[in-house]
Parts: sequence; structure tokens; C-alpha cells
Amino acid sequence: MEVSSYVPSGFQEGSIMANTVGKLSFSNKVILAPMVRVGTLPMRLLALDYGADIVYCEELIDLKMIQCERVVNDVLETVDFIGPDERVMFRTCSKEKDRVVFQMGTADPKRALAVAQLVENDVAAVDVNMGCPKEYSTKGGMGSALLSDPDKIEAILTTLVRGISKPVTCKIRILPTIEETVNLVKRIEKTGVSAIAVHGRMKEERPRHPVHCDYIQAVAESVSIPVIANGGSVDHVKTHDDIEMFREATGASSVMLARAAMWNPSIFRSQGAVSVDEAMEEYIKYAVCYDNNTFNTKYCLCQMLKDRVESPMGKRLHAAQTSAEICEVFGMTDFYKKAQADLEARKSYLQANSSSLSDQPTLDGDVITMAVKFERREYPPQITPKMYLLEWSRKEKLEQPVYETEQRAQDRAFQSTVTVANKKYRSTLWEKSKKFAEQAAAIVCLRTLGVPEGRIGEENSGLVNKRKREERKQGVSEDSGITDSTNRKRRITEPSQKDEQESNDKMMVVNGSCGQTVP
Repeated sequence: MEVSSYVPSGFQEGSIMANTVGKLSFSNKVILAPMVRVGTLPMRLLALDYGADIVYCEELIDLKMIQCERVVNDVLETVDFIGPDERVMFRTCSKEKDRVVFQMGTADPKRALAVAQLVENDVAAVDVNMGCPKEYSTKGGMGSALLSDPDKIEAILTTLVRGISKPVTCKIRILPTIEETVNLVKRIEKTGVSAIAVHGRMKEERPRHPVHCDYIQAVAESVSIPVIANGGSVDHVKTHDDIEMFREATGASSVMLARAAMWNPSIFRSQGAVSVDEAMEEYIKYAVCYDNNTFNTKYCLCQMLKDRVESPMGKRLHAAQTSAEICEVFGMTDFYKKAQADLEARKSYLQANSSSLSDQPTLDGDVITMAVKFERREYPPQITPKMYLLEWSRKEKLEQPVYETEQRAQDRAFQSTVTVANKKYRSTLWEKSKKFAEQAAAIVCLRTLGVPEGRIGEENSGLVNKRKREERKQGVSEDSGITDSTNRKRRITEPSQKDEQESNDKMMVVNGSCGQTVP
């Protein structure tokens, strides 16, 4: 397949994350299960290509997601949720928007709701993991640990159902008896969830243990919402035709596949699976075009290789450290080069067409705005736009700048407005910290006024250096020189305690009641 068929095409306005019409149905579906390290964007898109109706992302922990910033990636035409360490925690695109379910690991209703509200406009539904038996999930009271706390299950699901507009589902494991399992599922149904996925094994059991189809059947017969059968990859589902047999054996409305899809995602193909080698090549195309993490790509390919992981090809794959080296292993170097050239061309196009627009200030009510972000690496150590704006204000004999900062509840991002000479300035882009938001506001003000902001390579305005010279001229006795020098440095590089307190007093939190001042 050509590169262009994998790289999202076009730059039409509004092409990213268009509004979904209608809600996702979970009846009579074949679904890619949530799988840690496997259910990233390339695997989800490939599963959809081969015939999956719905795809779940890997379990993502609420404590990590709640720190993420939502960023539209115009180059890849994706929406990325980026953590404080700049790692992409979740990446999605318009191709899967109507069929991707975001699965979270959580043990707290409030955090669960905050994460769900953060992602709900970019996904088709939200799921809570209540079946993972692994320690990384259960030690925080998440995953299968929730099965022993039905009150908390009810609180989490009820909060989500009432708090977001998209369908809410959950995925559980069976309890020791059919009666206990059915009672739990009936209680879950009353929360208003749209479907429930049931892995037909208890939390102590592993894939080598047989799946309990009778438990899933009892659940399906006891509730009116769709039940999704899971756990049949080893015993029941070897081919596409087996999917329907597993559905009939469990009496479920839909079937969810994990390992069978991990080994060969073309299990979803109604015409029959393609070779694993062909599936791996198609996977690599998506991984390259969507800039997937190299080590995540390697992991997924190794799962597909299975016993061949110790073959010469498997060893070369294991040694690969970059996407280019992975492509070389599979004889796809030409594809890689063309894909990278296409991405670079798109990046250049976007930069050429957006730089002139973003540099132009616009008026939003009584606030002058501009789309800028504060990039610390663009400024020398101990030099910031706020310093330059403060020095310029003093030079012009104006009152010092006043910053008012807001924080969004859903993603904890910050936006600041600075007032200088009775005019307000603000960046339209939200920042990951209060300090960065204030710096961005200062940049908007300085650029609007045509005043230098201190960037590396910028012509020296002398604003800060001039202040240093003037303070040296004022000088004091040699005995107090060290102390005064230290104090001067502190005044130059940091706001005074009074300035900082005034800035903090202006801090505002947006959490449904805009303008609430934090005491």
C-alpha cells in the first residue's frame, strides 16, 4: 500500500476530531481488547482496517492522564495527550474517533471523571478497567482489586455516566461463583453503563486456565445491556469463523479479542487472515507514519513473531534502536524514507502557513491575544520575557505588570493574562505550569509592543544589562558588597516576595465557576 494511504490526507479545516453523530453501539460487534503496550494507535488502526468494529486503547492510569495536556498535532493530524515529561500518553486520530474506547485504570470517582472529561471529545466511549490482575494495577486499588469493593465500582461508574456525554462501559473478571458474578453485574447495570465486557476467568487464573463460558452466559441472560465476551483467544478463537462460535457458546452480544489479535490482527478479516509477515508490514507502515515510539513498535512486532523471535530476523529486530532500523530489518527502507519526506514536507508547509498568522495579535474582547508558547530553551539561563517586560515597564515609568492566571480543572493547564498600561495581553495556548503561562503572556505583550523579549540570537536591547550597570554604580561599602551583590542578582532573576505574592493573589481556578479566587 502507498504511503499516502496511511498518512492522514488533506489539511481541511475541522478535519481533526469532528463531532460524532450518535452514540457507539456495543451490540453484535467484534472488538479489539485493551492490551497494555499493544493497544496503541498503530494496532488499533490496523485492527479497524482488518474488520474490527470497535477498538479499545491500552489501560491508562488516571494519575498519569490527569497531568496530561491535550495537544493537536497538525503534522501527524492527531490529538496527543502529553505528560509533564513530554511523553505521549495517548494518541488518537479522526480515523478511529467514532470507534475508539478509552480505557482507564482508576480507583477514585473524581479523578476518573476528570480524565474522562479530558478525553471525551476525542473518543467514542470511556471504559473502566476492573479486570486486570497485574500488580501495577491492583496495588493502587485499580483493576481486579475493584471487584471486592462494589460500592466503589458503583460510585465510579455512576459519576462517569452522569458526568460525560459519551457511553461508559467497564471490563470485569468473573467472581468465584456464578451467583456472585451475576449479582455484581446487575448492580453495575443499574449505574447506567452502556455495556459490560466479561473476561471469563477469575482474577487468580491465567490464560492457561480454561475460560468459563457458562459464567459469561449466565451474565448475558441476567442483564439487558450488551455483554461482551472476552478470554477465548487460547481455547476457542483460532480463525475468524471461530469468533461467531465463541459468541454462541457464551450467549454474549459481542466478542472481544486480545491475544488472538495481538498475534495476528488480521483475525478480524472476514475473508480470512493474511500472513503474519504481511500484517507486520502493514503495522510498521502505521507505526512510521504516526511516529510511534520505537520500543513500543518493537514490542508489538515481537509479539507477532512469537516463536520466531529467536530467528535471525527476530534478533535483528531486537537489536534495532530506531524506526529506520526496524524498517531495514523488514526491507522497508524506501517506504521509511518516503514517509519521513512526506512528514517533513507537511511540517514545512504548516510552519510556512502558520507562522505569519500566529505572529499577528488579535483582539478578543478587551484582551490582545496571540498563539504563542514559552519555550525555555529559546532563552539564555536566568533571562525570561517577564524580566524584559518588567524592565521595559520601569524604563517607561509604568506600573509593574500584573498577571492573572486561570487553571482548567479537566487537564490542569494554565492560561495567564498580563495587564500593562491598562491593556491586557494573553496567549491563546494553555501551558503546563503557572510560570510558563505568565511567560507566554509576557511574550504576547512584548511582541505586540515590538519590544525585545530576550531570546537567544535576538539583538541585545540592553534592558537587563543596563539595570545591572546602574546598580553597580550605586554601589555600597566593600564590607556589604557581597550581600548586596547577591541581593541584586536575586532581584534581577526573581520577582520580589511582594511581586510573587501579588501574582499568587491573582491566581484563579476554572472548575465550573470561572473566576473563583484561590485563597
